[in-house]
Amino acid sequence: MRDVKRLISIGLPIALLLSLPVSASAQSSVSTKPLPLADFSQGLEHLALQVGPSVVQVFAIGYSVASNRLGPVVKHQNTGSGVVLDSEGYIVTNAHVVYGARRLQVQLAVLNTSFKPQGAKIEAQLVGMDMPTDLAVLKIATKGLPALALGDSDKLKQGQLVMAFGSPLGLTNSVTMGVVSAVDRQLRPDDPMSYVQTDAPINPGNSGGPLVNATGEVVGINTMILTQSGGSEGIGLAIPINTVKNIYKQLRANGTVRRGIIGVQPQTITPALASGLSLQQSWGVILADVAPDGPAAVAGLKVGDVVASLDGNTIYDVTQFGNYIHRHDINSTLTLEIMRDSQHLTFRVPVAAYPEDPSRFLSKVDPEKNSVRRLGILGIEIDKEMASLLPAQRVDGGVLVIAINTEDSTPDDTLLPGDIIHGLNRTPISTMAELRAVCAKLKAEDSFVVQVERQGKLLYIAFDDASN
Repeated sequence: MRDVKRLISIGLPIALLLSLPVSASAQSSVSTKPLPLADFSQGLEHLALQVGPSVVQVFAIGYSVASNRLGPVVKHQNTGSGVVLDSEGYIVTNAHVVYGARRLQVQLAVLNTSFKPQGAKIEAQLVGMDMPTDLAVLKIATKGLPALALGDSDKLKQGQLVMAFGSPLGLTNSVTMGVVSAVDRQLRPDDPMSYVQTDAPINPGNSGGPLVNATGEVVGINTMILTQSGGSEGIGLAIPINTVKNIYKQLRANGTVRRGIIGVQPQTITPALASGLSLQQSWGVILADVAPDGPAAVAGLKVGDVVASLDGNTIYDVTQFGNYIHRHDINSTLTLEIMRDSQHLTFRVPVAAYPEDPSRFLSKVDPEKNSVRRLGILGIEIDKEMASLLPAQRVDGGVLVIAINTEDSTPDDTLLPGDIIHGLNRTPISTMAELRAVCAKLKAEDSFVVQVERQGKLLYIAFDDASN
């Protein structure tokens, strides 16, 4: 995973307070009257017992591409947390926990009142993962698991009590308590992702565990911390559960995520922007661009339109705008209320599919079998099944670049995720075997040229001996 209390005594000295006589009736009253603090403590205990059995520890063993193209594939093991969302064995965790794993296991909690964490380790299968949201879905054969109820992260309020569950630093089934510090935290302006911020202590190993509210509902999936020391400094971030719901549904059904777009470039309105453009409000979202022939343009939206609401929800920033669109299924329709000059207009806009991201195929990749060390890539052969999932190609076959090792590339000789390799030094490439065979013949000092298809265009990328 990606921080003083002051005691003041008022009035009588503490020693004197401790020495004051207490009557029998007062003693009886103290011993029988329920204590609010004790009730609060018991409530937290019951909450931990309710949530704990649904929290698992995740073990991921895999391989990563070495920093040197000619070096070996490096074995690594990650540990994190997960939460059961379906009694049939479906578990949600973070994508960064399971990325590159060849073997996955989860350790279940023991279901008893003593809450001993040592449960059985069970083999797990990766259903799918989504890197943009850092979410993954696992499946185990065990059924009848206790699944947690999902809350509504849109209803979270700053200051609400929350508890974080997981296995920080490998300490299985740990729980910490805090409050919601912010309900819509962005790491950068106009960032497409927003997070629930909490001061509940979160550390490496908590990744993928649930953040729950006072009634035991999951309101977020713990994903990262902001820290200068490497440990918890009271700034933990969780993926809002309303985002998780949509991604979980798609990954479980299809193993991949298809995001919706309407063909606009939204921008958060700032006071300076509002002043310069003479807008009626200094907050919200303005459409900085509308793609020609896109769904929004066809519906009648224009550059400069200010979004008042989306499906009846007031829009305050770009992140909120994007989140509402992404929750819509492809080919569904959303309603936008627009302010254009002094007019209030309403448009019905269909949701189209976002151009496919090659990272959606990461779950199909074995980092040991699919690495091409000389090129510093993870690639996958384009067979008939793969071809059906890709846009029409200029040349059939080839090797699709799924991921690259950025340490091995420079701006002048870069392969990008989504590139399709069709040739190397005039030798046609249709399969992984052919690509490996040609790379094996290259000497360490050799320069070489890779022919790729990128966004429907063919080009050559030259690698000289200085980049090897």
